[in-house]
Amino acid sequence: MDISGEREPIRVLVVDDQELFRGGLTMILGTDPGIEVVGQAGDGIEGTTLAAALAPDVVLLDVRMPKRSGIEACVAIKETVPSAKIIMLTVSDEEADLYEAVKSGAAGYLLKDSSIDEVTQAVRVVADGQSLISPSMAVKLIDEFKQMSRPDRDQVSPLRLTDRELEVLRLVATGMNNREIARQLFISENTVKNHVRNILEKLQLHSRMEAVMYAVREKLLDIP
Repeated sequence: MDISGEREPIRVLVVDDQELFRGGLTMILGTDPGIEVVGQAGDGIEGTTLAAALAPDVVLLDVRMPKRSGIEACVAIKETVPSAKIIMLTVSDEEADLYEAVKSGAAGYLLKDSSIDEVTQAVRVVADGQSLISPSMAVKLIDEFKQMSRPDRDQVSPLRLTDRELEVLRLVATGMNNREIARQLFISENTVKNHVRNILEKLQLHSRMEAVMYAVREKLLDIP
């Protein structure tokens, strides 16, 4: 936020090997006064380099690219620019892609046939520190997590969450954002953010989607 109190534009980097799609997306985002496209890249290596140089707020990252895949680029970008929020873009809604995107640190996952409004809204949502995934894809994600085998690890038994924290986790698992959860539970958005932060701290995780994965794996959620 600048000294006038107005929020500065969200700085976005677009990384996609399809020049036409990349250019169109850049042009569309450029018409939004609250978004500034600071760079473009045509492959994963160039995208990683630009992200390190530009430190964007949000990176729109194609899953399948030459030289370095979007998943690999996501991991590299999160290592060099931890503050960057990454939205994976793909033509595929395959569960494996979705699962790998979450593991690599992505904050959102959108299909390339998403509407203009959906893309701009996604940029705003993840820039605000939330995760974004459509309800239909959230269901696929949960199904994938339910199929995971319980990994061997030396950590102690799962820490207990409060009833309210479990309630918040259940709503996160349906794909709800903080505002929707606040409305559902009749509490403030700040209270929701605090609950999510507490959940992550207790579970020693880095994102809300990782928290859902952990909770399903540990049978902390009653998901049919």
